[in-house]
Amino acid sequence: MNCETCQLKELELETTEIRDVLRCILHTIFFHRTLSLVRPKDVDCDFLEITYVQCGLPELEKEVDEKIDQFIAWVEKHPNRKSQVCLSFFDEKSKNPGWFVNKTERIYWEQWFINLHVMSPKRYSKSNSSKGLTNIGGNALEETSSRRAALESSINEVLFQIINFANEKKDHIPAIPDRIFNHEIMIPSSSDSVFGWNTDVIRRVLNSGHPYSL
Repeated sequence: MNCETCQLKELELETTEIRDVLRCILHTIFFHRTLSLVRPKDVDCDFLEITYVQCGLPELEKEVDEKIDQFIAWVEKHPNRKSQVCLSFFDEKSKNPGWFVNKTERIYWEQWFINLHVMSPKRYSKSNSSKGLTNIGGNALEETSSRRAALESSINEVLFQIINFANEKKDHIPAIPDRIFNHEIMIPSSSDSVFGWNTDVIRRVLNSGHPYSL
């Protein structure tokens, strides 16, 4: 079974925007890779002028939010670093079944790499005059507005990238019953390697025969 990979365009963002960005991207991928019957719902981002679609599955929304919380906690300990969040889809097959042991192995068939550069907010020097404070505040708002507009544009590019990949790459998808695909969301860990990945995770994927393209 072939394992298709998609490296999404790198996004520059601040910590306060992580939740919006990852929810938007992860749920968009899930929506385009779900065969089960769902009730799609439109969701507006909290800080960005972007609307995306969720599958309407509470357990999936909970899983995504828990992983985002873990990633935010990692970012707070590793500021101003580039990192990846990886969503992998896999199939499970029995491996050397025996009388008392029935081991399964994961066969990864698709991996999505979300590339992020989380930056610390820009700090402005203090000014003693009221005019200086006004200018600083105005410049900060203008820069934030401009930066977020650029981020929204980049996210839209990523969403189109997801849609195009999902529509063009279908031959590798396994035939399974009507359900959501087996999946896992990987984030950097406290014991990350120089690439920002847990060495145990890398070893596990390499053993599956479908290595990540780091």
